[in-house]
Amino acid sequence: MWRSSGAQQSWSQKFPAAGQHEIESWVGGEVVPLIDKIGGRPLLIGKSLGTNAAAIAAERSLPAVWLTPLLDLPWVADALDRATAPFLLVGGTADKRWDGDVARRLTPHTLEVEGADHGMYVPGPLTESITVLSQVVVAVEEFLDAIGWPG
Repeated sequence: MWRSSGAQQSWSQKFPAAGQHEIESWVGGEVVPLIDKIGGRPLLIGKSLGTNAAAIAAERSLPAVWLTPLLDLPWVADALDRATAPFLLVGGTADKRWDGDVARRLTPHTLEVEGADHGMYVPGPLTESITVLSQVVVAVEEFLDAIGWPG
């Protein structure tokens, strides 16, 4: 539960369910005003639900980093397929929403972590998941260097 103007609302009243196509419009309504306010050619970075902004990135030719993208949602995969700007996809083999074959088909910029779940946690000591976080940071840095961002 979260509070808004003193009234209590449930999370589901804030936006559509993640698996419903209407979520793409909701995310767009949140993201577009921010992009317009920033101006220029920003880099989009989204985690999971945020990958519903892939259509905006495709329409505006914006580079992006998509962490644990929802590749199982057809509209997300279709938007990524339409993208002309480079993007990085990061996911784990234990994430039901991740499809490494689809990711590699969509972009040469991928980081697939063996055994990582949707939160990018891997089995074993927490230090192993911290190592994964380090891999993600390096992958993002290498991606940004490869595309020359900021340009």
